[in-house]
Amino acid sequence: MAKAASGLRGARHHTVKPLQDFKAASHDLSALGALGSLLKATGDIREGMHTLSGLTASLHEEWGQEAKLLGEVSDAFDLLDVLLGAAARAKKG
Repeated sequence: MAKAASGLRGARHHTVKPLQDFKAASHDLSALGALGSLLKATGDIREGMHTLSGLTASLHEEWGQEAKLLGEVSDAFDLLDVLLGAAARAKKG
């Protein structure tokens, strides 16, 4: 569980740069050219890109919370192992 928590904490680092690039691209939709302007799609696309960026930020927050919980559960199991070991040794002696 500790490894899973650590991996989950690190997942955010893999998305930071792509997310920054994605956000930057949402401000420059010139690749749509005249077609985007004619169809008035540029605003919709920009809005969709902002929505996706926001969802990604929410995922980062959720991943952090889940990683914290996994770490706490892992610590609890480690403590339980220590307590069970101590109880077993006390029972023998």
